[in-house]
Amino acid sequence: MQLKAQSSRLTPLKSPIIFKGSDTIAYRDPAVLYHKNKFYLFFTLVKTEEGKIYSYTATSHSRDLKNWSPIKIITPKDQSLDFCSPGNIVRFNDEWVLCLQTYPRPDYTVDQKTRYGTKDSRLYIMRSKDLKNWSSPEIIKVKGPEVSTADMGRMIDPYLLEDKDEKGKWWCFYKQNGVSMSYSYDLKNWTFFGHTASGENVCVLNENNEYILIHSPENGIAIKHSSNLKDWKDFGKVITLGQNEWDWAKGRITGGTVINLKKNSEFGKYILFFHGSGPKTEEEGDFDKNASIGIAWSDDLLHWDWPVKKK
Repeated sequence: MQLKAQSSRLTPLKSPIIFKGSDTIAYRDPAVLYHKNKFYLFFTLVKTEEGKIYSYTATSHSRDLKNWSPIKIITPKDQSLDFCSPGNIVRFNDEWVLCLQTYPRPDYTVDQKTRYGTKDSRLYIMRSKDLKNWSSPEIIKVKGPEVSTADMGRMIDPYLLEDKDEKGKWWCFYKQNGVSMSYSYDLKNWTFFGHTASGENVCVLNENNEYILIHSPENGIAIKHSSNLKDWKDFGKVITLGQNEWDWAKGRITGGTVINLKKNSEFGKYILFFHGSGPKTEEEGDFDKNASIGIAWSDDLLHWDWPVKKK
């Protein structure tokens, strides 16, 4: 009976796609919180509006992973900022904290080649009491107070995690020189720690006295682990799920984030949210359009299933 209960919330899903992109919309970079039997999904929403391309951070929630609330944009419309790529949501001092980035692409129009965020891309957090209303973004100076914002260097894809050994010590992982790491005790004053080789969009789990780092190389999702954040070992093979059969993800699978619901009797799995773009590659144009958020699950982070998987 327990095995049946564990799979019952996942087996009814009829498609691996949660939000499907189009010629004018891309859904990217999912971040997920499971709280009080509800999934809160945050993500990058890229929209083509009157010939210009804007990036936003948006959110939706669901109890069954099938029916989702109307999408709500929580960041301003401003190409000089373009807040996006939420990393995760944590509980800190009786409030929720969401980390995200800017990805400035000023004067970006649809007739231009694919453009990426400028050197001014930086990391931010937003705060909320209720997961509905969010504060204005505030920059996090992960290089330390002595390093000016201008001198911090381009950085994207933040992820927050409490230290596995020291309660109250928080890490921020972010893409710069592979993955860089800084720590803080108040989410305001940060100390730079170091970096290691990695892809982008990192997600980090605390399990069995180890850090499990999930990241995105050029294509697919990869995993490495460490006991001390200095020495890392690769784990398993690059995960590409059903990409060979999915036109909507032919160009790239990336942006993977994992939550561990193995002890939850209604799921009993690791659940992976990711985004796929296609059929063209991102360089060919399916970066700001035709990107979709998908779902898969696993018992062990090695073997993966998804809705209507071919046996």
